[in-house]
Amino acid sequence: MREDNSNKLETVTTKLVQMSELVGEAITKATSALLTDDLSLAEQVISGDHEINELNSEIEGLCFRIAALDAPMATDLRMVMGGIRMATSLERMGDLAEHIAKQVRLRYPSPSIPAELQSTFREMGDAASKIVAEAGRVIQTRDTSLADRMNQYDDTLDRLHRDLFTAVLSDSWSHGVEAAIDVTLLSRFYERFGDHAVSLGRRVIYIVTGEPYASN
Repeated sequence: MREDNSNKLETVTTKLVQMSELVGEAITKATSALLTDDLSLAEQVISGDHEINELNSEIEGLCFRIAALDAPMATDLRMVMGGIRMATSLERMGDLAEHIAKQVRLRYPSPSIPAELQSTFREMGDAASKIVAEAGRVIQTRDTSLADRMNQYDDTLDRLHRDLFTAVLSDSWSHGVEAAIDVTLLSRFYERFGDHAVSLGRRVIYIVTGEPYASN
């Protein structure tokens, strides 16, 4: 590809990294709002989601223009097509952080989660923040070995999701049906957040190696 087209692909990468940073801020703030019942922080996550959505649209438009006008080949073509899918994954991760924040707003001023589950959700939030940070590094460096660490964080999120599901179904659950639904939904948001990050990592592997992409 010509030099100016390479610059366009660098712009796609830069915008994807920027999206990952914004999503990382969103999930960190959403978790903090969840643990502290901070309505102001939750509102910041909700109002900030539009910036993530706008970047998604910008990346889509740029990738479509490159594909239509510049006839990319091989790795460059995989980057163009993969860029669209990665932006979509990041946009959905931003939406999941927003869903957590909206749950805080819905239950405010009451707590969104029982006190005894705070440590579990804190661990989920930590794993989610780390997995999106790794996603940003994978996009920027195309270091496919980082995908292993992403899988480890995703395994943590899956395990905690199962633990929470077991907790709300146990005979000792004393918080009622509404709280059980809230906990299950919130747990599911974090679990899906990890799934999208892993999907993104696999897209990078495909871009670098050309190996067929395998979905979850």
